[in-house]
Amino acid sequence: MTADRSKAYLQALLRELCALPFETEWVEFKHNKADPEEIGEYISALSNSAVLCGKNSAYLVWGVDDKTHNIPGTTFSPAETKKGNEELESWLLRLLAPRIHFCFYTLEVNEKTVVILEINRATNKPVQFQGVEFIRVGSYKKKLKEYPEKERAL
Repeated sequence: MTADRSKAYLQALLRELCALPFETEWVEFKHNKADPEEIGEYISALSNSAVLCGKNSAYLVWGVDDKTHNIPGTTFSPAETKKGNEELESWLLRLLAPRIHFCFYTLEVNEKTVVILEINRATNKPVQFQGVEFIRVGSYKKKLKEYPEKERAL
């Protein structure tokens, strides 16, 4: 999905996310790992966790080291990624329920590529991917049904 975000806004957002002391329930950093199914699970987990953390959005960021928050860059290109013959974004939307808004942004930082996936928080009910609801517990992605206290809170 497209949304207008200026280069300055995205650079400021990236600085803000990298300034966090560690990954959170609403922020996940990746280098190059971009398995479509895992991305779908992260969209569910991060969207649901954003609600519990009082955030309007959650973020999955490629090109940032998850330990040091240095920026090695990424080779991941969401626009060129497909699942079968289907574009990644279309495939993800089809398997999310309810369908929530998310958007991939690609930017250059010190001649390195960074991809930010901005994900809206869940509304009305938890977000499922392929019929399963996910949540973040610390910096780990888990099935929501394994955490009934978080499920009730949602």
